[in-house]
Amino acid sequence: MASERRATVIVTRPGGQSSALVAQLASAGFETLEFPLIDIAPVNDDAPLRAALDELFLPPDAPGRYALVVFVSPNAIDHAFSRLAAPWPSDLPVAVVGPGSAAALARQGVHAPSHRVISPSTEDADPRFDSEALYAAIEAHFGANGLEGKRVLIVRGDGGREWLAERLTEAGARVEKAAAYRRVLPEPSMQKWERIHELLAGQPHAWLLTSSEGVRNLAELAHEHLTADEIVLLRRAPVVCPHPRIAEAARGAGFDRITVSGAGDERIAHALEALFPLERDPEAAAQASASTSIHSSSAPTDANPATAPAQQTAQSRMTDSNDSKKASPQPNVTPPLPPNTPFTPYEQQKKGGGAGVVVLWLVVVILAVAAGAGAFVLNRKFDRNDAQLSQRLAQSDEQNADLRAKADQAASATTALNTQIIQLQGKLADAEAHSQALQQQYQDLASNRDDWTVAEVEQILSSASQQLQLTGNVQLALFALQSADTRLAASTGPQVVAIRKAIAQDMDKLKATPTTDLTGLAIKLDTAIDQIDQLPLSGEAPIARARAQAAEPANSASIAAATGEPRWKVLWHQITNGIGQQLSSLVSVRRIDNADAMLTSPDQGYFVRENVKLRLLSARLSLLSRSEPTLKSDLHAADAALGRYFDASSKKVQAVRDLVKQVDQASLAVAVPNLNASLAAVHQFKRGG
Repeated sequence: MASERRATVIVTRPGGQSSALVAQLASAGFETLEFPLIDIAPVNDDAPLRAALDELFLPPDAPGRYALVVFVSPNAIDHAFSRLAAPWPSDLPVAVVGPGSAAALARQGVHAPSHRVISPSTEDADPRFDSEALYAAIEAHFGANGLEGKRVLIVRGDGGREWLAERLTEAGARVEKAAAYRRVLPEPSMQKWERIHELLAGQPHAWLLTSSEGVRNLAELAHEHLTADEIVLLRRAPVVCPHPRIAEAARGAGFDRITVSGAGDERIAHALEALFPLERDPEAAAQASASTSIHSSSAPTDANPATAPAQQTAQSRMTDSNDSKKASPQPNVTPPLPPNTPFTPYEQQKKGGGAGVVVLWLVVVILAVAAGAGAFVLNRKFDRNDAQLSQRLAQSDEQNADLRAKADQAASATTALNTQIIQLQGKLADAEAHSQALQQQYQDLASNRDDWTVAEVEQILSSASQQLQLTGNVQLALFALQSADTRLAASTGPQVVAIRKAIAQDMDKLKATPTTDLTGLAIKLDTAIDQIDQLPLSGEAPIARARAQAAEPANSASIAAATGEPRWKVLWHQITNGIGQQLSSLVSVRRIDNADAMLTSPDQGYFVRENVKLRLLSARLSLLSRSEPTLKSDLHAADAALGRYFDASSKKVQAVRDLVKQVDQASLAVAVPNLNASLAAVHQFKRGG
């Protein structure tokens, strides 16, 4: 019985999308390994897709309704239909790229004749299933200008090829794109990588690459998980691609054994069967052929010699009749009957006499002797042929053994030669890497003095620009620009002169920049911090001793004469006013808006002062680091605490609050210039502009 030997096919389609192909390859004798190079995941934000799908159900006469919806892949169909709120409109045309997408639409209930499905024709001699063929089918359906001014929706993954959208836009259509899924790079398991190592070690296998992005992902994963020798073996493995564009991507990645099968699982399976034809075990085939020959040669020997020629004649006649029937079959025609034998009565036979009987027996004896002699001669021939056949079989077995030994030696030599080639390629790669490193070093050493000077100036300007933006130290930036200009003064090239002009412009900008006295403001904050411990709280303000005070009484007679009132009434007013003044001088009333300020204990007062000092210290750090928002926040918080918990009538408190307000008003943001002109001139010099 023949033993089938096929290779292992590594299927790189996304997970869950290869069941039909795997079953077809398994029936053809292939072993499969699912090794996805792309994972399909939902988009992070499906709101645009849902909004576009909601517009599919507008009335047919609505001006903004889509005239065509294009799905670029079965994944786009599955993810889009999972978000549909109602069945697909029967009057809205759908365009798909290939038979896989058409099958995905059919699973969703969208198929002809109830719906208009546009796809490339499958009746051509060499059908193509790509964007170019789909655009030709759309143009044939709608006409050259049939989509002009109409809306077309393309449902696809994130990113992708823009060729179809550009062609539809050139045809006048208003193309809108919606992402239904996104592609992510998977991470195969360690068991699958171990199987890949085993296949690369020498087992027959082939790669099925179904997308250009999968080719790029395979190259990226190979550099992470395979050695240099395994990468060389990977690029020499057979590759099957369903489209020429994918084959170009594989060729660009370094693969050199590429077969373009065409779209569809059947074409892929036929291409793999052509790459790995069905083989028979050589030993089993030899035994089967030997057994067949021996049985065919010994059959006449075991039979009756007298009947062998008759049997052979009958078999040849049957063979001829069968061949003639196969050549011109006539199943409904009855073959003609043989002619009837003439009837001879017994009396007529008896009249013939005994002479006829003697002749008849003589003929029978002669025929029997001739048959026996022929059978003996034929049996001798069969014996000689059997001996010759046995001798030839023995010679064939010896030749097969010699050929098998030579094949094993050739395989060993080939393996050793491949190993040597791989080693030589590794050494060649190392030599190329060393050569590139030496060339780079030579280029670095061959740089002229201007390049070194410009590189040093670029470093100085970069450091000065960073310090200027971080600390706002204009004087330090001016010093750096002057140092860079001094170093460039020794060169006279035209490009160096352009750099010096840019540096001079930046120096003028720095000199014209207004400055803020950060040191003086920091000193004011230090003074305010030192005085916090001496400021009285609202509950600690001293109260002066009350004294009875009253104004000297005036002359009642003169007042009465001047006012025309009775004197006793004037005296009464003077007595009551004096009593009121004396009573009011005995009481002191102060207004405090915050009751918790009066309830602050001495221990709590300590923490209040420390919090104010911490706010002022934070404001001082923000001032020096030029962080204006933080500075303003800390100053306002410190001033609010001074007004809330401290005695507002105290001169010391008022002085500290004045210092805080002075710092707040003086710390206005000043726009610090940059050194972009000088850095741009240096970069242009390095680019050779």
